[in-house]
Amino acid sequence: MHALTKASTATVGAFARPRRRYCSPVPVEDLLSPSVATWTAGDAPLTDVLADHESDDVALVVGVRGGDAAWEPRVRATLTDVGFDVDELLETHEPATKPGASTLVRLPRGRHAARVLVLVGVGDGTADDLRAAGAAAGRATRDRDAVVVLGPAADEGGHAAFVEGQVLGAWAPTRLTGDGWAPGAQGPREVVTVDMEADVVERAVRRSRAALVARNLANTPANIKNPAWMARQARTVARRSGLQVEVLDEKALARDGFGGLMAVGGGSATPPRLVRLSWAPDGADDDTPHVVLAGKGITFDSGGLQVKPPEAMTAMKTDMSGSAIVLAVLDACRDLEVPVRVTGLLALAENMVSATAYRPGDVITHFGGRTTEVSNTDAEGRLVLADALAWADARLDPDVLVDIATLTGAARVALARTMAPIYATDDQVAEALRSAGETTGERVWPFPLVDTYRRAMKSDVADMNHMATSVGGGSITAALFLREFVGDRRWAHLDIAGPGRSDVDSGILSKGGTGFGTRLLLRWLEGLT
Repeated sequence: MHALTKASTATVGAFARPRRRYCSPVPVEDLLSPSVATWTAGDAPLTDVLADHESDDVALVVGVRGGDAAWEPRVRATLTDVGFDVDELLETHEPATKPGASTLVRLPRGRHAARVLVLVGVGDGTADDLRAAGAAAGRATRDRDAVVVLGPAADEGGHAAFVEGQVLGAWAPTRLTGDGWAPGAQGPREVVTVDMEADVVERAVRRSRAALVARNLANTPANIKNPAWMARQARTVARRSGLQVEVLDEKALARDGFGGLMAVGGGSATPPRLVRLSWAPDGADDDTPHVVLAGKGITFDSGGLQVKPPEAMTAMKTDMSGSAIVLAVLDACRDLEVPVRVTGLLALAENMVSATAYRPGDVITHFGGRTTEVSNTDAEGRLVLADALAWADARLDPDVLVDIATLTGAARVALARTMAPIYATDDQVAEALRSAGETTGERVWPFPLVDTYRRAMKSDVADMNHMATSVGGGSITAALFLREFVGDRRWAHLDIAGPGRSDVDSGILSKGGTGFGTRLLLRWLEGLT
């Protein structure tokens, strides 16, 4: 073999398995530090901010409403102050005011302090409308050196939605080039806001940045990332964010009885991992509330021996989105000064086909001793999460336990791509998460834990079957299976198989992993006491 393509092998029984061929090493920090503009909340009038700006490539962003409020007095007066004839703008450009519409007005050099004026429609000024307007502003100003934003007439929640939309809209998926990772879009170097509170802007940017970390990890090709690679990212995050970290390798997992992780990861040349990350605020003690977040981390899902069809396999590099989200949330806890203790668990495995892959009909012994009969090797996510949840219940003593996973196609069929089912054993936890999702635009919809379906998961050879093929309701029965491993804990399960991936490049979304749930979980954690 050529020296550049030669692969080593690992012998398993009578078979020799080639180890994974990797791309050239690439810097970890480029993925964990997504390209985001420097944001500043200006404390001077817009005219002064523009006059004092040194760049000659400034985009001025202004939101416009529909109907009689299209040119509210504050907007009209501000634009007049910086040299625009508002009536001429209206007559010449007829700016659209529907949410997410943008009108670009190019300006001659020397006549105005800005090089372009971007008028974005804010509709009725709801948080959703403002988030869409922010995304339009972000997309329209990607190629500008600097951006100045006149804060729309809104409360703090509306301003946060606008900023989050602008950060997410300005971003495009990172690309791997011959020189390493490169931003998918060359966003602005800096953004200055006017008439927005500095703390609101700062926190919105940090939540959005966390979502972009989750997207970068989810979009990383599967020939680069595997369970060990994800564990290395977790160690990097722990070093920079002041977290405690523990990584259980395959030997520790086998020794301690993590049968779900060992079974699902058994067919891969890259063995499974369980990662624990821990955050504690200053002054925390045993009385400080403790939340455990568990994320599904299947770094590639072939379906195992029950192989997926080709069209269903192409997006499976993002099947570890749950673990990426949990890692990104833990990374942001210090910057957002989350007031509770948070532990993140990344249940990492690669579901592949080989002589050592687990089989339909196998019986797995999970951490803690519960046994599961396997019906379908392509329903692997619940098996690795079961180990993580059982470990959290037995060893970590959480006040609340939440898992997030791209778990079932049934969830996507039920709610498509815009929202996720939430299951919970505690109504207050479910409502708090639902409310956080409304605030961030990452909506979840309560689904029932139908106890009568549990009977369909009985097994003749184990404590239970991990599927209930006779009753349908695949997302519900997957949640029922996970509930078996949380003991009496307050628990919630978010099945993000639908909104966790995007097939379109529009608004705040880009193709690939979306990081759905990152901002939701951070908002929820920020509000806990």
